[in-house]
Amino acid sequence: MNVLALASFPVEAAATRYRLSQFIAPLAERGITLTIRPFIDSALFSRLYSKDAALSNSLDLLKAALLRLKDVLSATRADVVIIQREAMMFGPPIIEWLITGIFRRPIVLDLDDATYVPYSSPTYGRFGKALKWFSKTDDLIRWSRIVICGNRTIGEYVSSKGATALVIPTVADTNIFRPAPASGEKDKPVLGWIGTHSTYPYLESIFSVLQRVASDHSFRLKIVGAGQKEIIIPGIEVENLEWQLDREVEDFQSFDIGLYPIVPTLYAREWAAGKSGFKAIQYMSVGIPYVASPVGAITEIGEIGKTHLCASTDEQWLDALRELIVNREKREQMGKAGRDEAIAHYGLAAQATKLATVLRKAAERS
Repeated sequence: MNVLALASFPVEAAATRYRLSQFIAPLAERGITLTIRPFIDSALFSRLYSKDAALSNSLDLLKAALLRLKDVLSATRADVVIIQREAMMFGPPIIEWLITGIFRRPIVLDLDDATYVPYSSPTYGRFGKALKWFSKTDDLIRWSRIVICGNRTIGEYVSSKGATALVIPTVADTNIFRPAPASGEKDKPVLGWIGTHSTYPYLESIFSVLQRVASDHSFRLKIVGAGQKEIIIPGIEVENLEWQLDREVEDFQSFDIGLYPIVPTLYAREWAAGKSGFKAIQYMSVGIPYVASPVGAITEIGEIGKTHLCASTDEQWLDALRELIVNREKREQMGKAGRDEAIAHYGLAAQATKLATVLRKAAERS
């Protein structure tokens, strides 16, 4: 069975890497050949959100749109086509309409974010919002044989549209994301966060809390992928790194406490509710406790007090961080419990079996 996946981004993007690429080998073991075609390449992705490159990026995006038409021909030879969010990053769903409406190939839509919720891009603003064509998600839901959803909230939205929804969470391969080898005790614990330029404001929302914690507890703050040239927080030792694919697991392993703040009102409350909580699964997989905002799927992942702590207010964040910083034994216990939770409930093999079943059902229904 041959499956073509049309993704918005290359493998450097988590959605492509963890919703598609890591399933190539497991699906092959189950008799399914998965071919992935990203809309943009790695070079464009690396500068996509740079305001200085807006003009050249726009030209490259138009070129990518023209090249995407070639993938329609490839789709005619596939048994099923997966659309990961959208075939193109802007405009109406022309590619998807050609595939399913003209060439009658069955499509399976994969939604790991609430892409049906309009928001303004931090880089392209209202212009980007106008081009994004947010209403296309509802069209894709309607045209799809089955919609794979990253969490229950998205699944409920899809079901409300009368479509068939199946929740497959975004997971990490626990054979790759695993605890770091034992080493000597650090001079101070490391609080860590990994994200993107668009989620960095979430982390900024707890900077004042971190400063209060630093006034009576010693720690280092490691930030990866914020898209900021320099991050200075008075009173805190900050390590600010660019995100790199070949260092991703090592960065997660270097943390003692993971940070996962989300501000529901920053972009749109519905957008935050649709977040799949993947960072929590990554933290648990490498065996570290974390403090998270109880938003969206995060409330369904792990067990509060056993694998992690939750915090909604500044005072709750303050208490949770202080508790984990001073109690190394508790950090180790929670980290082990989180690792066990990741292996038991978020294994790659089990999700691959679910995905294979979905793809075969979509092919049969066609």
